Amino acid sequence: MENRTIGVAILGLGTVGLGTWKVLNAQKDEMVHKLGATAEVKKILVRNVAKAAERTGHPELITNDWQEILNDPSIEIVIELMGGIEPARTYIGEALAAGKHVVTANKDLIASDHGHLMEVAKQHGCDLMFEAAVAGAIPVITPLKQSLAANHLTEVMGIVNGTTNFILTKMAQEGMEFSEALALATELGYAEADPTADVEGLDAARKVAILASIAFNSRVSFEDVSTEGITGITANDIRYAKEMGCCIKLIGMAHSEGEGIEAYVAPMLIPLGHPLSTVNDSYNAVFVRGDAVDNAMFLGRGAGELPTASAVAGDVFEVMRNLVHGCCGRVSCTCYKELPIVPMEEVRSRYFLRVLVEDKIGVLAMIANEFAGHRVSVQQMIQKERINDCAEIVVITDRVCEGDFKKAVHCIAEKPNTRKVEAVIRVYGE
Repeated sequence: MENRTIGVAILGLGTVGLGTWKVLNAQKDEMVHKLGATAEVKKILVRNVAKAAERTGHPELITNDWQEILNDPSIEIVIELMGGIEPARTYIGEALAAGKHVVTANKDLIASDHGHLMEVAKQHGCDLMFEAAVAGAIPVITPLKQSLAANHLTEVMGIVNGTTNFILTKMAQEGMEFSEALALATELGYAEADPTADVEGLDAARKVAILASIAFNSRVSFEDVSTEGITGITANDIRYAKEMGCCIKLIGMAHSEGEGIEAYVAPMLIPLGHPLSTVNDSYNAVFVRGDAVDNAMFLGRGAGELPTASAVAGDVFEVMRNLVHGCCGRVSCTCYKELPIVPMEEVRSRYFLRVLVEDKIGVLAMIANEFAGHRVSVQQMIQKERINDCAEIVVITDRVCEGDFKKAVHCIAEKPNTRKVEAVIRVYGE
């Protein structure tokens, strides 16, 4: 078998960059048998040259000069692992324009500028791969683009942030409050020093934008995805979920019946019989529904040095195969439709509401009347317990428009007998 050498450059030597360096080196002897070629890392672009030279033991590979990589014709694949928007966007665009193929794990950039970069790749006959931008080690981008391409997909949803899943797991299994579970996640390295992007749902929203764009063949940007985090979830909410035969997960949801796309991130009560209910700790999972495949779920590690590097290296291998067989650029942008984004007030969901009211005659009737007046159908309403002179009321609705539900809850919150709206959480299912 031919053993062609393909030059590679890595941009960034952080956690994933170092992991990718390790995986490519570990696979060196296998590549010729798997691909008919061998990848040779020619350059690694970093800010701190001395530190990177020490980490790799190969100072001759380290550079802080992008032009040195861009102008090297022996480098055919650029692996962008710097993160952020700039200079990553400039480097990727210039690499593609120079005829170099690009593999990236940059969810921020792909979620905001995927269409433009894919067009540049198409113009120059290049591959632009980004499997690692969503759900770490889990292969989901390639299956959506290729293995499931014969389906009309109606739903792609999942747990796509390991930090929040770890926090909610600890709250459910050990009775922790949110602040305790977040402190533990930070101590163990699951949460960043500033966890805002994770706990407020922003990280998951970027991944939803990418998944929705591919699943429904229509461009969805990060700004299109409504986000709600888990900072308001309490141990009481977890307890009530268990009583209902559910657990609470932060779900990234993309749904389309063909006329528009619903895209949002929110905490959600998931029935314990659903496969996503068993996904705990830092694991991620993506659940897909299509007309031919029916239901399918992808499960695995959603982050980390080697799991994410596995996805990066898998994309590098695919580009190498394409180079060996002369078929680069064969899977380009799949967004050939222009579907509208459904406004959140028109999205239909079931809801769990927990409200503290004065323990007086007529309060239940007041709540029921407000819901009826706003066209919100109530499936169940019960008084759970008394707290001093107040009663805790739990309401489960049928599928209703979010706009109607929020108006009803706002009116209930303004009533003189209402002390506090304690929780509003979506419930998955019909």
